[in-house]
Amino acid sequence: CLFSKDTGQAYGPQDFKFLAGWRNGSAIAYRGVRKVMAHPSYVYVGPESVDGVPYDLALVQLDMPIRLASVTPFAIGPDPATDDRVEVVSYAYDRAEAPSLQKSCHVVGPQPGMTVFSCSVDFGSSGAPIFRVVGGVPEIVSVVSAKAEVDGALVSLGAQMSVPLDELRAAF
Repeated sequence: CLFSKDTGQAYGPQDFKFLAGWRNGSAIAYRGVRKVMAHPSYVYVGPESVDGVPYDLALVQLDMPIRLASVTPFAIGPDPATDDRVEVVSYAYDRAEAPSLQKSCHVVGPQPGMTVFSCSVDFGSSGAPIFRVVGGVPEIVSVVSAKAEVDGALVSLGAQMSVPLDELRAAF
């Protein structure tokens, strides 16, 4: 999401806006972006390749904190295990005004540097959080990077976050 599909060039912080709780044309809080950084090992190779999935993570620093009790950040959980139940919340291309929750998916299994999920995603879902709910509390365990097909089944792909996220935080 940080690179133009047409030119491959990175967007700058001024090209982004953060809209907390976006639904039907309004948000709870609006913020600009001070800094944005993709993982140092991520190379944009276009939408048709899964080579970038293991490092398809980025951090965004807002221009001002959001200090509202109704807006709290989600915890980051450990990489999920095969058969863990997960949920995806996304704003896909056909529903950009309201988030959609998919509860009925699971971890198909790991691949080198990435995790395969049974979650059905579409264009516009890239960057959507993948949650595992532990004790009724959602935690982010991956981020949608791509959709793919494995043995005739549609799947989604996300980075195994634990190591790459630590590397990204250190570089940030």
